[in-house]
Amino acid sequence: MNVNLAPKPINFKFGEYINKGFELLKKDFGSVFVGFLVTFLMSIIPFCGILAVGNYYKYLRKLNKNQSVSAGEIFDFKDFMPYFILQLIIIAGVFVLYIPMIFFGVFAGITSNNSGEPNPGMMIFMFPYLFFMIATLYYFLLKGFYMIPLISFKEITDLKTAWNISKVMTKGNLWSILLFAFVVGILSQIGILACGIGIFITIPFMYAANYFAYEDAIQQIEYDEITEIGSKNEF
Repeated sequence: MNVNLAPKPINFKFGEYINKGFELLKKDFGSVFVGFLVTFLMSIIPFCGILAVGNYYKYLRKLNKNQSVSAGEIFDFKDFMPYFILQLIIIAGVFVLYIPMIFFGVFAGITSNNSGEPNPGMMIFMFPYLFFMIATLYYFLLKGFYMIPLISFKEITDLKTAWNISKVMTKGNLWSILLFAFVVGILSQIGILACGIGIFITIPFMYAANYFAYEDAIQQIEYDEITEIGSKNEF
């Protein structure tokens, strides 16, 4: 079946994704947890962190659709290159943003007073730039929110294409996605209260909720060319 993509702004269903994430945990917590442990182990391998997460979402997708799946499938390196390049781009971007901070630090040391305290005037420039740096990082991370499912679910290995599609999908939804990430992040950290051990129970929820956000978004931009042709012929 030939399935194509028609990128458009996504109808972001905040509460639905959280509820479905909890439902998947209740339905098959053992499998979700084992998959998370395998993902954690694979993430230890250098430059395989995002790849492991992308494969985990594939695993959760099969699990949610009641398909036969093994946690061993997470150790799949088929999508290594696009995720490897993506990580290099992220590292390079963060490094470029930090360069002015290094200069600020050096200049502040050079212009410090006799007691060794940094020049207060430098703080006037440093704090606004720090805000700009954080805002820039969040902007690009949010605009690229759907790149992982586009690579893992739709096998779009060209990062420029995945980025452009994700930009369209997130249009008008940045605040909703940011709030969703914040709420899910808070819920996933609740396990720290249980002597830290509980975090291994609550963190899988974060991935489950994200999976449903990704799955729903992909379904919204998919269209079946054969079905569409048939529906047009009916008229």
